[in-house]
Amino acid sequence: MDSLTVQDAVRRSIMTEKSAMDFYRLGARHMKNDRARQTFELLAREEREHARMFHDLYTGDDLSDFDTLMEQEPAAGDWLTDLEKNLFADFDDRKAMELALEKEKALAEHLKKMADRFDDPEVKAVFLKNVESTDAHYQMIEAEYARLMGMVHDTDVDTFVRE
Repeated sequence: MDSLTVQDAVRRSIMTEKSAMDFYRLGARHMKNDRARQTFELLAREEREHARMFHDLYTGDDLSDFDTLMEQEPAAGDWLTDLEKNLFADFDDRKAMELALEKEKALAEHLKKMADRFDDPEVKAVFLKNVESTDAHYQMIEAEYARLMGMVHDTDVDTFVRE
């Protein structure tokens, strides 16, 4: 059906996680709200760990060792281009979180479509594992965004119902 191999899927996942890590690192440097900044710092660390998991599975010889790869300058791409455009405009924590939500949602949709393209269960599993982590990040950002905006989030419902 498709010529993408397991190793191609793993390599793409490594680079996707690195792009997301770079996005969150750069965004965190510009956050004014401490908790919003901490959320982006946490997301950057998690993206790095996801990349490590995929890097450990990668058998190709075209990538640097993990630490060197993660410390390379961010590659131009979707995630960073949109963030950099916003950094020079009227960047604020709210807009950074909205952009992160948009990126995570689009990434999850893309990864689901990629998983559907393959019959090979190993390739499908690589993409679906990435979908799970992307969905978890979306939920984390959504909860922090709600807190930042003074909104009630699903994670707060029990608190408000009991009061």
